[in-house]
Amino acid sequence: MQMQGKRVSESRTHMTDLVLPPDTNTYGTIFGGRVMAYVDKIASITAMRHCRMPVVTASSDSFEFLAPIRVGEAIMLEAFITWTHHTSMEVYCRIESEDLLTGVRRLTGASYLTFVAVSPDGKPALVPPIIPESEVEQWHFNTAPLRREMRLKHRDERMEAEQMMTDK
Repeated sequence: MQMQGKRVSESRTHMTDLVLPPDTNTYGTIFGGRVMAYVDKIASITAMRHCRMPVVTASSDSFEFLAPIRVGEAIMLEAFITWTHHTSMEVYCRIESEDLLTGVRRLTGASYLTFVAVSPDGKPALVPPIIPESEVEQWHFNTAPLRREMRLKHRDERMEAEQMMTDK
């Protein structure tokens, strides 16, 4: 029996925060690790909203830092489900900065993450399919199978390299 699909808008998530001095490096820009933590958090919320179950991060790939976010600026994140497989969901996260004094916004980063839904017995659980609504969502949906294929290929290559390291 097929689960009923859910629209992208049902789980789309937004988050905004102010970048303060403890969030920044010696250049006065936000730590990359801090941005990655924000991304993992908002993507987790998005995935849980979609499947209404606990989730775990399975992978984070193609993380792009495009521009710095400076102390005193706002960091704004948007995340949405792009594609689902049986028990996994791909989430796209877009990161922007806003100069709160001028209103100028810039794209500062983007990432795809994969989450797996977890059942009460700790095993992967089936997730509802996603229903893209806009042209952008349809593009992410149509290109997701290729990203998944590349992700699995890279995982296999890493496992092969690890095996070679342990066989020394």
